[in-house]
Amino acid sequence: MSRKSVIVVTDGDQTAYKALKEASRVLDLYLLRESRGNPTPLTGRHLVDRVLKAPNEPVVVMVDDRGQSATGPGERALEVLLNAPEVRVLGVVAVAANTRPVDGVRIDSSVTRRARIVQDAVDKEGKRQSSPMLYGDTVDVLDDDQGKIPIIGLGDPGKMQGLDSIEQGVPATRRALQEILARSGYNAG
Repeated sequence: MSRKSVIVVTDGDQTAYKALKEASRVLDLYLLRESRGNPTPLTGRHLVDRVLKAPNEPVVVMVDDRGQSATGPGERALEVLLNAPEVRVLGVVAVAANTRPVDGVRIDSSVTRRARIVQDAVDKEGKRQSSPMLYGDTVDVLDDDQGKIPIIGLGDPGKMQGLDSIEQGVPATRRALQEILARSGYNAG
């Protein structure tokens, strides 16, 4: 059985959903709408089942802890996705949040609110920070997977002071997904 390719995004609110829907449309990705929710409405096993039924791939899956600093439903679902033998996680778009205290995750690179690739983390507004550590409510479980899959930092999808809005074409969100595709070696063609 071949594994389904997945990109995980650690945000699940309505604005992020709309931004990911637009970016997925442009990039010909399949956004798993059942994964949206703040917090994540489905268990990891249910998400895997939905991914396996998706008509196209890569499948974009959203996970969210709704600002909870402890391990919540989004992180638990993310752990299941990362370890499911039926799924190949191409990478994770790690979304910054103001949640504290959290461990954070060391990112491979980030996309700023102006859709530029930088080697440091970004904050919720998509502003470059002076460290590779990104802090968010649904990223702490990623630390164990450092080096295995690309982890790309991003500010709040669809927001970032209007620079990543639908009207602007969600350039930062789109660029983060493109970066995952490029770094994972995925070839949809």
